[in-house]
Amino acid sequence: MPDWIFSDSATETATLATLAARLAAAIVCGLVVAAIYRATRGRERVAASFPGTLVMLCVLIAMVTQVIGQNVALAFSLVGALSIVRFRTVVQDTKDTAFVIFAVAVGMAIGAGQPLVAICGTVAAGSVAWMFHDRPDDRSGRGGQPFELTIRMAADAAAEPLVQDVLARHGATAEPAHCGTAKKGTALRTAYRLRLPSDTPPHGLVRDLTTIAGVQAVSLRRVARNA
Repeated sequence: MPDWIFSDSATETATLATLAARLAAAIVCGLVVAAIYRATRGRERVAASFPGTLVMLCVLIAMVTQVIGQNVALAFSLVGALSIVRFRTVVQDTKDTAFVIFAVAVGMAIGAGQPLVAICGTVAAGSVAWMFHDRPDDRSGRGGQPFELTIRMAADAAAEPLVQDVLARHGATAEPAHCGTAKKGTALRTAYRLRLPSDTPPHGLVRDLTTIAGVQAVSLRRVARNA
């Protein structure tokens, strides 16, 4: 086997050929991670951009690991530089978070010159992902239209039971995503992951929700998914 496979990026400067080989390996491993993600996640849960993001993460982490090596000062500098980035997209599922860490770990192993760790880790993590892959009966609201529903209501309003009644009347399945305050604590904002039957008009649900006493604003946004 070529020496670069077992060389340590922390103790040497990579040649152009070594760097190219490692980045190519990161791309291949990233594609494998993305393929495992697609194969083990329900189609309705796969965001169109997420598999590509996993591949890019593998490559970028491999680059960062190669650059840092054993330079502690450079490591802290990169952490400070990367902290400027703010991610606004919320990962909708804990499994998606696990796949992000999966891609980061594989990219780090490749960049550190330890592809055997990346290969063995990919096999092990892929096996676990396949064992616990999404099954049809695990997919809440299967067959429906995916939406993100945000409702703002007065903090002292007892509107939650009425909201649930309206959702049930429209055949919607809702899962609370997060809750917080708004308007300096005088209102509550609750977000739901929502699925509507295909024959249910979204505007009808919004209209009925806005008639509830105490509800100040309703926002319903369709979530993109793969066809």
